[in-house]
Amino acid sequence: MTLCGITGHVDFTLEVERALRVLDGAVAVFDASAGVEAQTLTVWRQAEKHHVPCVCFLNKMDKPTANFTLSIESIRQKLKANPVLLQIPIGSGKNFLGVVDLVTNQKLIWKQESLRDDGRNFDSSPLDQSDEAELVKEVREARLSLIEQVADLDDQFAELLLTDFSDNFDAIPSSKLQEAIRRVTLARKGVPVLCGSSLRNKGVQPLLDAIAAYLPAPNERHHDLVRWYKDDLCALAFKVVHDKQRGPLVFLRIYSGCLKPQTAVHNINRNSVERMSRLMVPFADQHVEIPSMTAGNIALTVGLKQTITGDTIVSSKASAAAAARRASSDSVARKKTEEQTTVVLSGVEVPDPVFFCTIEPPTMAKQADLENALKCLQREDPSLKVRVDPDSGQTILCGMGELHIEIIHDRIRREYGIETDLGPLQVAYRETVLREVSATDMLDRTVGDRRHVVTVELAVKPSDVTSAGGTCESTFTEEMEQLLSAEVKQAVENGVQSSYLQGPVLGYPLLGVSSLIQNVRMEPGTSPAMVSACASRCTTKALRLAGGQILEPLMSLEVTVGEEHLSVVLGDLAQRRGTVRDIQSRHNNKVLLANVPLAEMMGYSTILRTLTSGNATFSLELDTYEAMNPQDQNTLLKKISGLL
Repeated sequence: MTLCGITGHVDFTLEVERALRVLDGAVAVFDASAGVEAQTLTVWRQAEKHHVPCVCFLNKMDKPTANFTLSIESIRQKLKANPVLLQIPIGSGKNFLGVVDLVTNQKLIWKQESLRDDGRNFDSSPLDQSDEAELVKEVREARLSLIEQVADLDDQFAELLLTDFSDNFDAIPSSKLQEAIRRVTLARKGVPVLCGSSLRNKGVQPLLDAIAAYLPAPNERHHDLVRWYKDDLCALAFKVVHDKQRGPLVFLRIYSGCLKPQTAVHNINRNSVERMSRLMVPFADQHVEIPSMTAGNIALTVGLKQTITGDTIVSSKASAAAAARRASSDSVARKKTEEQTTVVLSGVEVPDPVFFCTIEPPTMAKQADLENALKCLQREDPSLKVRVDPDSGQTILCGMGELHIEIIHDRIRREYGIETDLGPLQVAYRETVLREVSATDMLDRTVGDRRHVVTVELAVKPSDVTSAGGTCESTFTEEMEQLLSAEVKQAVENGVQSSYLQGPVLGYPLLGVSSLIQNVRMEPGTSPAMVSACASRCTTKALRLAGGQILEPLMSLEVTVGEEHLSVVLGDLAQRRGTVRDIQSRHNNKVLLANVPLAEMMGYSTILRTLTSGNATFSLELDTYEAMNPQDQNTLLKKISGLL
């Protein structure tokens, strides 16, 4: 079984994304004194997107401010999840002693005999009437509630209760209850919740047991594509790390077949054959060589020099062809779209960068070394984008946030020995259009003895811009869909999408724009490249006619601050064009929820520490892109043109 704990900073959301892409199950770890926090929502949505079954662990139950009930309620309210409570804590804060397992009615007590006690030893005994009456009553009510909840979520368990244990629900065997909880978890109808204190290893042992009991084994995860490979190798490259001595190290999740060192493998995405020299198992920073690796495991390979994140690795080209034949003959697959029946595993979704800055080497002699360093870092981290400004010739570094770019800058210095200079950090704005317009463009060009004539008519209009992942879509009229060949449609699509990379206001990529290709007329012999160029020119013309609007990234901000500092934090947010959504109470602190433009959040961590004397924390995540008001847009235009 492959699994992970759900955590992560918003700047490194790709690390969570690609981990969840290849995992069978996940453990969501919460601070029992805070419950669901802002970044938890982002990671939880990522797990839901990949349909990963989860187990929740309420950590830090030994903190004075731990609140078990409120944490459960925050999971229900904020995550819209269905928490299935499997344990009741015994005590809280400094008096947290252990838990009662509601499935088995076992009482687990950790007795800390010294400060060096690591919590490995604990006492386990059945809960009986000699225990505290209040605890016994609470456990009985909680277990009855658990049984009723599982019966509501699992029909098989409900039938068992009504037929065999209708007179006494308490008599239900713990094994039957555990089996039902497992079915509920795998179906993602509910999430088991446990608690403890990982620092002292209190509650960690039953958590490990719960992982084995409730989360899926590799063969219980339904990967339709994998069955077409049968016993042949099929693996996904989900992470690349560069090693100075061994070169690129590629992490593979094996879905079928067996992987062995000193063998040639076929990369479907690159259409290339590579020889894998060594095969290892990663244990933290230790790598242990092994002779083979079977399906369901994660392997670390040496020798795959062309493979990047998201590539599908198979044993041979013939193996992929055989899988494709099985897919095409599958009666169920024939009912699906062509994209769904591909024999290439879906890759890792890479988020768009929100910050960029220039990066320059100390001397021109170091330029080649810098380019090599950036190439290696991009291969490791697909969320890092590098481009060259066509006007100034400067190298532009694009990343997910301030911390992300700072760490990249530091790695270039430490790992590659290059002291680079970073320009000022700038926000990666987006653009959209204001109204629907139509445009026509004709291209008539003779190249050598060949004449290329093509006419493109299309309409563009604004579409719904509600999320950071909004895209620009292109569709064809029904007549054009039937009339044009796949090659011509692809050429038109490529031309339209290339124009979407540069908006009509400041040249930022577009979001929330849809286009309808109404007509494409071309003479025989016209090349797809000319069709693409004409579609691009026509789209650019339509975008200028439609008028542009700047979109700025809007962040969801959560600040936890003492009540004595609340007013000064609110005043600072007002100056940052922030909009307060809610102010909640959490123990002796206030939790401030707000939306703030990313452009106003530069250096916020330092400012917040100064305003609150270090007594505040905050988390930030990208929420959506929102249209700038005319005054702010004019200010931005003047700033960029150097008038401010």
